[in-house]
Amino acid sequence: MQSSKSPLKRRPKTARVPTPARFEALGTRWNIQLMEPVESEAWSDLLKKIRRRIEVFDKTYSRFRADSWVSEVSRRAGNYQLPPDGYALLHFYEQLYQATDGKVTPLIGQTMAAAGYDAQYSFVPGELQRPARWEAALAYNSRQLTVRQPALLDFGAAGKGYLVDIIGELIEQAGVRSYLINAGGDIRHRSAQAEALDIGLENPLNTSEALGIARLNNQSLCASAGSRRQWGKFHHIIDPVELRSPRRVLASWTIAGDTMTADGLATALFFAEPAALQKRFSFSYAVLYKDMSLRRSPDFPAAIFTAEAS
Repeated sequence: MQSSKSPLKRRPKTARVPTPARFEALGTRWNIQLMEPVESEAWSDLLKKIRRRIEVFDKTYSRFRADSWVSEVSRRAGNYQLPPDGYALLHFYEQLYQATDGKVTPLIGQTMAAAGYDAQYSFVPGELQRPARWEAALAYNSRQLTVRQPALLDFGAAGKGYLVDIIGELIEQAGVRSYLINAGGDIRHRSAQAEALDIGLENPLNTSEALGIARLNNQSLCASAGSRRQWGKFHHIIDPVELRSPRRVLASWTIAGDTMTADGLATALFFAEPAALQKRFSFSYAVLYKDMSLRRSPDFPAAIFTAEAS
């Protein structure tokens, strides 16, 4: 989306394609690259806006911060004003919740913390309890969230992808149409000339190797792998019913029109069959199972280096 209010000023004699911005935020590495010339001052101002927007998002949705909106919600039941970007995120999570029979849920926060993925990153498991069902705990509309019982919300399944989309919109509002955002593997690609980009698909068992090459063209690509953050018998995805991390799937890759969708579905594929998810969402996928068999949709645009299973 473009805006006439604050486009990046362009001076052909001095503007150049800026050096990519690389920084740490939300516990991961960010790489933002513009693919068209802009003035250095305008690029610097845009980066400041991006960093401020990331900070606002973190202070709103992080369950690791005592001063966040999510932490406030966890302390008592009641009605809470939704953040301006909260409705879209909650609505998407509700769709994921329904599509996975409750396995992907924002109510997983306390269970994750009890497993050791807590604010102190102790990674020392305690006693886990099943989170409440959505219907018993949450109700919302475009302005308000009602929490019927205190709940530590966790938006890790799709929150970072959503933030990548928000940052992408900031860049586009500044008048830039060709760029790449990579936030720890959550990737958003836009090209005014529709120039495709090749992305390696990381081997979850050996991160120095690629299992294949995906071709991205004005789309988003996200991956999820249990090997990325694991401790003891757990990794960063926990089944809210069985109270254990799923092991049947080693890794998943999804391509969709936006990063929030790709991010959330990469997690959902650990719990639901692809065909069931494709009834609700538009995306392509590849899934690597623990026996090293690979299943992918016919439209997943990748060359795979390993044997495949249909």
